Amino acid sequence: MTSPTAPPPEPLWLIAANVVRWRRYGDGGQELRPGTKAYRGGAKVYILGARPGGHEQVTTVGPGRHTGAYITLDMGTRHLHTFRAALVRSPTVLRREAENDAGRVWDGREEAEENAVRLEGLAAAYRAERWEGVAHPTPCLCHTCLVTPA
Repeated sequence: MTSPTAPPPEPLWLIAANVVRWRRYGDGGQELRPGTKAYRGGAKVYILGARPGGHEQVTTVGPGRHTGAYITLDMGTRHLHTFRAALVRSPTVLRREAENDAGRVWDGREEAEENAVRLEGLAAAYRAERWEGVAHPTPCLCHTCLVTPA
């Protein structure tokens, strides 16, 4: 815990994203669930990094579904959308980033923006790959159906 006289931590460029409002679930992806087990749909989370071997799983920090207290966990990139660079000033997020060993791979705004664009494409590809060749339920509220004009 920091002392009251300690200076605030330096702001840091991270990648912010939102949790999908609805995700396909179950046998053949015919069920829909709001958000994820840990995060509410639409929750803003920060990407702290990815484990070695790809970006299918990223380390996130954000408000937990049940308590609203900030939690840190690895989650599937396919459950996130609207990746963007964000200058983070929150002491809680900065502290968790300092404690984390996820291996953040960007330095500064430009790298965060480049990685945000790349993660957005990867997340869309992982969502499409997960249920490839399987019809969507009717009506469907999954992220792909919500953002694709009819």
